Amino acid sequence: MNLFGLMNTSGGAMAAERMRAEVVAANMANAETTRTAAGGPYRRQEVVFAADQGDPGFLNSLTAATGNASGESPVSVALPAPTLPDGAAVAPGVHITGVVEDPSPPLKRYDPGHPDAGPDGYVSYPDINPLTEMVDLMGATRAYGLNGAAVQAEKGMITSALEIAKS
Repeated sequence: MNLFGLMNTSGGAMAAERMRAEVVAANMANAETTRTAAGGPYRRQEVVFAADQGDPGFLNSLTAATGNASGESPVSVALPAPTLPDGAAVAPGVHITGVVEDPSPPLKRYDPGHPDAGPDGYVSYPDINPLTEMVDLMGATRAYGLNGAAVQAEKGMITSALEIAKS
């Protein structure tokens, strides 16, 4: 990992958490949407994260340093370098693999006067719990803030290293 690797990692995590917050906001905004362009109620969206693989050299060094008690040579594991669908390299960290619909069935409420009510008088509403969405939003906000603090800390370390080098 280069000097700015932490910034790349934290930047990727911040982008993922921003997307997570946007999806939560969309869920909250559509909590009462009973009809979408696709027909039927809005479906709650969820962000799927995946870990990027780190530097394979680190794992190889760790394996070589630990070895084993039998005296046999340690096994070297070469991990594939992570890439995006367009072939670009990915910095270690986290990325979003997709946004998926929640498979839970819609909630049924009896409201025969509603324009979207079925023949039985029930309306299908999205299965969105505002408490769950707020907890997700708080988690995304805190993770975003922590990654921002990590970037600031690295900037401070780089600045200190440059001042030491000048002396």
